Amino acid sequence: MSRFSPAEAFETVLRYPVVPVFYHADAAYAKRILQACYAGGLRVFEFTNRGEKAFDVFTELVTFVREACPDMLLGIGTIYVAEDAERFIAAGADFVVQPCLTTEVAEVCHKHNIPWLPGTMTISEVYQATKLGAAIVKIFPGNVVGPGFIKSLRGPMPKVPIMVTGGVEPTNDSLKEWFEAGVNVVGMGSQLFKNADDTEALSRQIAELLKFVDTLKK
Repeated sequence: MSRFSPAEAFETVLRYPVVPVFYHADAAYAKRILQACYAGGLRVFEFTNRGEKAFDVFTELVTFVREACPDMLLGIGTIYVAEDAERFIAAGADFVVQPCLTTEVAEVCHKHNIPWLPGTMTISEVYQATKLGAAIVKIFPGNVVGPGFIKSLRGPMPKVPIMVTGGVEPTNDSLKEWFEAGVNVVGMGSQLFKNADDTEALSRQIAELLKFVDTLKK
Protein backbone atom coordinates (compact mmCIF):
# COMPACT_ATOMS: atom_id res chain seq x y z
CA MET A 1 0.00 0.00 0.00
CA SER A 2 1.01 3.62 -0.46
CA ARG A 3 3.06 5.43 2.17
CA PHE A 4 1.35 8.72 1.34
CA SER A 5 -2.15 10.07 1.86
CA PRO A 6 -4.02 11.27 -1.26
CA ALA A 7 -3.59 14.86 -0.07
CA GLU A 8 0.17 14.41 0.36
CA ALA A 9 0.44 12.78 -3.06
CA PHE A 10 -1.56 15.54 -4.74
CA GLU A 11 0.56 18.24 -3.12
CA THR A 12 3.78 16.49 -4.17
CA VAL A 13 2.70 16.15 -7.79
CA LEU A 14 1.84 19.84 -8.00
CA ARG A 15 5.10 20.81 -6.32
CA TYR A 16 7.18 18.65 -8.70
CA PRO A 17 5.11 18.90 -11.89
CA VAL A 18 7.36 16.97 -14.27
CA VAL A 19 6.57 13.25 -14.23
CA PRO A 20 8.80 10.72 -16.02
CA VAL A 21 6.82 8.02 -17.85
CA PHE A 22 9.14 5.03 -18.12
CA TYR A 23 9.35 1.29 -18.68
CA HIS A 24 12.27 -1.08 -18.92
CA ALA A 25 12.36 -4.84 -18.49
CA ASP A 26 15.70 -4.76 -16.65
CA ALA A 27 15.21 -3.87 -12.99
CA ALA A 28 18.81 -2.76 -12.45
CA TYR A 29 18.59 -0.34 -15.37
CA ALA A 30 15.21 0.96 -14.19
CA LYS A 31 16.70 1.62 -10.75
CA ARG A 32 19.55 3.61 -12.32
CA ILE A 33 17.08 5.77 -14.23
CA LEU A 34 14.86 6.29 -11.22
CA GLN A 35 17.86 7.23 -9.08
CA ALA A 36 19.01 9.73 -11.72
CA CYS A 37 15.57 11.32 -11.75
CA TYR A 38 15.59 11.53 -7.96
CA ALA A 39 19.07 13.06 -7.95
CA GLY A 40 17.85 15.66 -10.44
CA GLY A 41 15.10 16.71 -8.06
CA LEU A 42 12.05 14.78 -9.27
CA ARG A 43 9.75 13.34 -6.65
CA VAL A 44 7.10 11.67 -8.84
CA PHE A 45 7.77 8.73 -11.18
CA GLU A 46 5.35 6.75 -13.36
CA PHE A 47 6.45 3.24 -14.26
CA THR A 48 4.29 1.81 -17.03
CA ASN A 49 2.66 -1.60 -17.23
CA ARG A 50 3.85 -2.26 -20.77
CA GLY A 51 5.73 -5.54 -20.71
CA GLU A 52 5.62 -9.07 -19.34
CA LYS A 53 8.13 -8.17 -16.63
CA ALA A 54 6.38 -4.97 -15.57
CA PHE A 55 5.00 -6.31 -12.30
CA ASP A 56 8.25 -7.97 -11.22
CA VAL A 57 10.31 -4.88 -12.04
CA PHE A 58 7.80 -2.63 -10.31
CA THR A 59 7.93 -4.63 -7.08
CA GLU A 60 11.71 -4.30 -7.07
CA LEU A 61 11.40 -0.56 -7.67
CA VAL A 62 9.03 -0.23 -4.73
CA THR A 63 11.63 -1.72 -2.40
CA PHE A 64 14.39 0.37 -3.95
CA VAL A 65 12.43 3.62 -3.65
CA ARG A 66 11.60 3.03 -0.01
CA GLU A 67 15.25 2.42 0.78
CA ALA A 68 17.05 4.90 -1.50
CA CYS A 69 14.48 7.52 -2.59
CA PRO A 70 12.13 7.88 0.40
CA ASP A 71 10.42 11.05 -0.82
CA MET A 72 9.59 9.65 -4.25
CA LEU A 73 6.02 8.89 -5.28
CA LEU A 74 6.12 5.75 -7.42
CA GLY A 75 3.01 5.18 -9.49
CA ILE A 76 1.92 2.65 -12.06
CA GLY A 77 0.69 3.62 -15.51
CA THR A 78 -1.02 1.92 -18.45
CA ILE A 79 -3.65 0.27 -16.28
CA TYR A 80 -6.87 -0.82 -17.98
CA VAL A 81 -8.66 -3.25 -15.66
CA ALA A 82 -9.49 -3.57 -11.98
CA GLU A 83 -7.43 -6.73 -11.54
CA ASP A 84 -4.21 -4.98 -12.54
CA ALA A 85 -5.02 -1.96 -10.40
CA GLU A 86 -5.50 -4.26 -7.40
CA ARG A 87 -2.20 -6.07 -8.03
CA PHE A 88 -0.08 -2.96 -8.37
CA ILE A 89 -1.72 -1.15 -5.46
CA ALA A 90 -1.07 -4.20 -3.26
CA ALA A 91 2.56 -4.09 -4.45
CA GLY A 92 2.90 -0.49 -3.27
CA ALA A 93 1.79 1.88 -6.05
CA ASP A 94 1.33 5.43 -4.77
CA PHE A 95 -0.98 6.37 -7.65
CA VAL A 96 -2.58 4.78 -10.71
CA VAL A 97 -2.53 6.28 -14.22
CA GLN A 98 -4.67 5.16 -17.14
CA PRO A 99 -4.39 5.92 -20.87
CA CYS A 100 -8.19 5.92 -20.89
CA LEU A 101 -11.03 6.18 -18.37
CA THR A 102 -12.70 3.12 -16.83
CA THR A 103 -15.04 3.10 -13.86
CA GLU A 104 -13.75 -0.25 -12.60
CA VAL A 105 -10.25 1.16 -12.07
CA ALA A 106 -11.69 4.30 -10.49
CA GLU A 107 -13.60 2.15 -8.00
CA VAL A 108 -10.51 0.15 -7.04
CA CYS A 109 -8.47 3.31 -6.47
CA HIS A 110 -11.19 4.87 -4.33
CA LYS A 111 -11.57 1.66 -2.31
CA HIS A 112 -7.87 1.77 -1.44
CA ASN A 113 -7.69 5.57 -1.11
CA ILE A 114 -5.14 5.79 -3.95
CA PRO A 115 -5.04 8.77 -6.36
CA TRP A 116 -6.57 7.92 -9.74
CA LEU A 117 -5.33 9.72 -12.90
CA PRO A 118 -7.46 8.68 -15.90
CA GLY A 119 -6.62 9.48 -19.50
CA THR A 120 -9.05 11.69 -21.40
CA MET A 121 -9.22 13.37 -24.80
CA THR A 122 -12.52 15.28 -24.85
CA ILE A 123 -14.28 17.77 -22.62
CA SER A 124 -16.99 15.17 -21.95
CA GLU A 125 -14.37 12.70 -20.73
CA VAL A 126 -12.71 15.34 -18.56
CA TYR A 127 -16.09 16.09 -16.98
CA GLN A 128 -16.80 12.39 -16.42
CA ALA A 129 -13.37 11.94 -14.82
CA THR A 130 -14.03 14.74 -12.35
CA LYS A 131 -17.45 13.29 -11.49
CA LEU A 132 -15.84 9.90 -10.87
CA GLY A 133 -13.29 11.44 -8.49
CA ALA A 134 -10.08 11.77 -10.47
CA ALA A 135 -7.26 13.27 -8.42
CA ILE A 136 -5.74 14.74 -11.59
CA VAL A 137 -7.13 14.40 -15.11
CA LYS A 138 -4.66 13.27 -17.72
CA ILE A 139 -4.95 14.64 -21.25
CA PHE A 140 -3.61 12.09 -23.71
CA PRO A 141 -2.23 12.14 -26.33
CA GLY A 142 -1.09 15.73 -25.98
CA ASN A 143 0.56 15.79 -29.40
CA VAL A 144 -2.86 15.16 -30.99
CA VAL A 145 -4.98 17.66 -29.06
CA GLY A 146 -2.27 20.33 -28.66
CA PRO A 147 -1.95 23.25 -26.22
CA GLY A 148 -4.90 24.96 -27.92
CA PHE A 149 -7.21 22.31 -26.48
CA ILE A 150 -5.97 23.07 -22.96
CA LYS A 151 -6.61 26.78 -23.46
CA SER A 152 -10.15 26.06 -24.66
CA LEU A 153 -10.74 23.63 -21.79
CA ARG A 154 -9.75 26.22 -19.24
CA GLY A 155 -12.73 28.36 -20.18
CA PRO A 156 -15.48 26.05 -18.89
CA MET A 157 -13.22 24.10 -16.53
CA PRO A 158 -10.72 26.53 -14.99
CA LYS A 159 -9.95 24.57 -11.80
CA VAL A 160 -9.64 20.94 -12.92
CA PRO A 161 -6.08 19.70 -12.18
CA ILE A 162 -4.64 18.73 -15.57
CA MET A 163 -1.64 16.62 -16.56
CA VAL A 164 -0.71 16.32 -20.22
CA THR A 165 1.27 13.35 -21.55
CA GLY A 166 2.44 12.78 -25.10
CA GLY A 167 3.96 15.57 -27.15
CA VAL A 168 5.81 17.22 -24.26
CA GLU A 169 9.47 17.71 -25.04
CA PRO A 170 12.25 18.34 -22.49
CA THR A 171 12.85 21.89 -23.71
CA ASN A 172 12.05 25.28 -22.26
CA ASP A 173 9.93 26.18 -25.28
CA SER A 174 7.77 23.08 -25.01
CA LEU A 175 7.30 23.42 -21.26
CA LYS A 176 6.49 27.10 -21.59
CA GLU A 177 3.85 26.39 -24.24
CA TRP A 178 2.08 23.74 -22.19
CA PHE A 179 2.19 25.46 -18.82
CA GLU A 180 1.08 28.79 -20.25
CA ALA A 181 -1.80 26.94 -21.95
CA GLY A 182 -2.98 25.93 -18.49
CA VAL A 183 -1.66 22.49 -17.52
CA ASN A 184 -0.63 21.82 -13.93
CA VAL A 185 1.66 18.85 -14.62
CA VAL A 186 3.43 17.32 -17.62
CA GLY A 187 4.36 13.69 -18.20
CA MET A 188 7.44 12.92 -20.31
CA GLY A 189 8.42 9.59 -21.79
CA SER A 190 10.88 8.71 -24.53
CA GLN A 191 11.80 12.33 -25.25
CA LEU A 192 13.29 12.64 -21.77
CA PHE A 193 15.27 9.40 -21.98
CA LYS A 194 16.92 9.69 -25.40
CA ASN A 195 20.43 9.67 -23.89
CA ALA A 196 19.55 8.08 -20.57
CA ASP A 197 22.71 5.95 -20.36
CA ASP A 198 24.51 9.09 -19.19
CA THR A 199 22.67 9.32 -15.89
CA GLU A 200 24.67 12.31 -14.66
CA ALA A 201 23.65 14.28 -17.74
CA LEU A 202 20.05 13.15 -17.23
CA SER A 203 20.10 14.41 -13.64
CA ARG A 204 21.49 17.77 -14.75
CA GLN A 205 18.88 18.09 -17.49
CA ILE A 206 16.07 17.32 -15.05
CA ALA A 207 17.36 19.84 -12.53
CA GLU A 208 17.41 22.53 -15.22
CA LEU A 209 13.89 21.65 -16.38
CA LEU A 210 12.52 21.80 -12.85
CA LYS A 211 14.21 25.14 -12.27
CA PHE A 212 12.63 26.52 -15.44
CA VAL A 213 9.19 25.16 -14.60
CA ASP A 214 9.44 26.84 -11.20
CA THR A 215 9.81 30.21 -12.93
CA LEU A 216 6.64 29.52 -14.94
CA LYS A 217 4.62 28.88 -11.80
CA LYS A 218 5.48 32.23 -10.22
